[in-house]
Amino acid sequence: MVLGTALGGLLGGCAAPPPPQEQVKGPARDDCLREVRLDALQTALERCDAVVAAYPRDPQPRNERALLQALAGNRVAACSDSSAAEVLLRQAAPGRRGDPQLVEEIRIRAAGCRG
Repeated sequence: MVLGTALGGLLGGCAAPPPPQEQVKGPARDDCLREVRLDALQTALERCDAVVAAYPRDPQPRNERALLQALAGNRVAACSDSSAAEVLLRQAAPGRRGDPQLVEEIRIRAAGCRG
């Protein structure tokens, strides 16, 4: 057992260092709901605005901003984002619509605004 540990330590010193990570400029696609606090919804909405601007053809950020708008009590803005997410989803090629759960969530949220 000691030999395995010592050998592992010796071999570990010969490993190549990990490649440098790329610096990502701007927000990530999934930043809208990162570390959301109810007492800081405006901050989350501002961050999500930047995500929507960075990914204008992606329905996920609009869907997530719709949720944040609903939590903030902004029903009109929430429904506007839900409708926009649904349109973007319809415009996407069938194989590029993404996660089926996201697709269903967008459809349910948009239907709630219509009815």
